Amino acid sequence: MDEQGFRTFYDRTARRLRAYLLGASHDPSLADDLLQEAFLRYLRSGFRSTDEDHCRNYLYRIASNLLRDHFRRCKVRETALREMPSALIGSQAVDVRTDVGRALLELKPRQRQLVWLAHVEGASHHEIGEVLGLRPASVRSLLFRARQRLAKALRARGFGPEAQP
Repeated sequence: MDEQGFRTFYDRTARRLRAYLLGASHDPSLADDLLQEAFLRYLRSGFRSTDEDHCRNYLYRIASNLLRDHFRRCKVRETALREMPSALIGSQAVDVRTDVGRALLELKPRQRQLVWLAHVEGASHHEIGEVLGLRPASVRSLLFRARQRLAKALRARGFGPEAQP
């Protein structure tokens, strides 16, 4: 990939990839670091394809693996993820304080990735499978469970169908 091709690819993908990493990690600093590392590894890999969707899926897979490795290294527990990071109290607090944002924090990291890729990025089960290294059939069932857990968390916050007497 030449320099101009990379710049174009970067301009088209960086913002959405950062949003994905931020949505999955809830840590702006980590999202920025992983974004840079993902693009660096993408360039070093020598991956070549004329299909931009294929390149994007490959980049998201790199980023997902980096995110997974980070969570493994740090042995982050769900309870720690539920706490609002103090770094987000300033300008980012509006995003995290929404009920949906808090409900997403109740999901496991992989569940957040699945929900984010499916509903924010609009990725198909096949594309999500490529990014996360899963079979499309597995994506369907895992995404179903993630949606159920998110719906339960939202209902606990008063969202959803009203109870019928």
